[in-house]
Amino acid sequence: MQVRRAAVLGGGPGGLYAARLLKLAQPSCEVVVHEQGDPDTTFGFGVGLAAGTQRKLEAADPDTLRDLVVAGCRHDMTMSVGGRMTRVRNDRLIGIARTELLAVLQRHAEKAGVRIEYGTRRGTGEFDADVVIAADGVSSATRAAGDFGETIDVGRGLYLWCGADFALPDALFAPVETGHGVFVTHAYPYSGGRSTFLIETDEETWRRAGFDRTTDATPPDASDATSLRYLEEVFAGELRGHPLIGNRTRWTRFRTVRCARWSDGRTVLLGDAAHTAHFSVGSGTKLAMEDAIALVEALDQEPDVGSAYARYEATRRPAVERLQELARRSRLWWESFPSRLHLPVEQLMVAYMTRAGNVPLDRFAEGNPDVVTAAAEQYAKAPPPAGDLVDWVLDQPLRHGETEFPHRVLPAVPDGLTVTEFADVVTDPWNKTGDDVVARARQARRDGADGFRFAGPADRLAVLTRLDLAERVRTEVGGLIIVDGPASARADLAAGLISGRCDLVSFTEEEA
Repeated sequence: MQVRRAAVLGGGPGGLYAARLLKLAQPSCEVVVHEQGDPDTTFGFGVGLAAGTQRKLEAADPDTLRDLVVAGCRHDMTMSVGGRMTRVRNDRLIGIARTELLAVLQRHAEKAGVRIEYGTRRGTGEFDADVVIAADGVSSATRAAGDFGETIDVGRGLYLWCGADFALPDALFAPVETGHGVFVTHAYPYSGGRSTFLIETDEETWRRAGFDRTTDATPPDASDATSLRYLEEVFAGELRGHPLIGNRTRWTRFRTVRCARWSDGRTVLLGDAAHTAHFSVGSGTKLAMEDAIALVEALDQEPDVGSAYARYEATRRPAVERLQELARRSRLWWESFPSRLHLPVEQLMVAYMTRAGNVPLDRFAEGNPDVVTAAAEQYAKAPPPAGDLVDWVLDQPLRHGETEFPHRVLPAVPDGLTVTEFADVVTDPWNKTGDDVVARARQARRDGADGFRFAGPADRLAVLTRLDLAERVRTEVGGLIIVDGPASARADLAAGLISGRCDLVSFTEEEA
């Protein structure tokens, strides 16, 4: 369709990128971005662009990507636990200052002929436009006022964003135990010789440290200085003597936004306005810019607005929902992260990389054989040979008490072992249903059970959730832990074994 006029609400990455791509695709279209903020004021620190996102940006708009890469900072990833460190190579990951990202996108949008207006809040009904693209963020006023069928799920953990005035050599994941509980940072360098420090904790630790009170006392336009000074001491080693920098920094809980519909009349949602996915999978900027690519393609190729919006949503929704599910699992893993600090750092890194089921164990091993070899030796007390890593993990023997198992695949429970089976349908192993399973497992142990078997549906998501539930019981209750799953899930089950989520697995028949 030929778009005469397009109004874009929001001057963030998604809105600016959509505006540029639309103007490039349809030069005669009048495209105006309406950003309520000041052009010289932005919030946040650095953002990450992974290799997959860079490939998509290169195909859509190589000129913009080239400037983003020049402005960015490449880095690998390091995890530090208990004085030990391990490193993962990821040489196409870049961090870029949010200010630099927006400057590049603003410059390229204006170069294409987009007009950008700042400083005024606008509503969708104010425009004489064929298309209104609402890219106004997680707290979207457009979404709240329209008929989009929104739902918002709020996470249990708390986090805050801050920064530091030096560049870390790598992205860093580091937990620190304090007298109040565990705090963990996800930190990474970005351009300008600075680093982002994202810091998470659980609600009990947050309250014990008094941060519920400091959060209530911090105005919306200020930073929680008390928390920042406390966290400077907690992460003094990681900060290397530098202070933490705030920018409207305050504790909050992650909000997962979902919408039943992404469009309402001539208005369409894009990026965080339509959907969010937890920051631990680095997804906000990625999703918004990939949305922009698909939306502009649909507008250019379909005959009318309704068809274009339907095509855009049909194209993007499967990928978004897949990433939201990965992000949900990642969020639950991070919210329960302190329970894993007993693991050696290499095993913990394998657990981290396989936490959401997106990175197969053998693929991770191909790129980082030193990390996986160390984790395998911690798992089996022997180095893995060259060959099929999954087979090797499953073939390792296990001694549990007085019982010897020749390998980790259990055909039947041996005589003399009492095993309690759980077949509960659980979507979140750390919710009340998960709490109930843990309570029943504790009682079963008191009654003499040697271990537990976790059974259920054969689909992959159910198997991944069983592994998480099994890990929780293994950590909090103990005993021999067995997880059932189909042979098609053998790689996931092997990752669960080497990551300390279970002790044995049992293959079941596939569902028809």
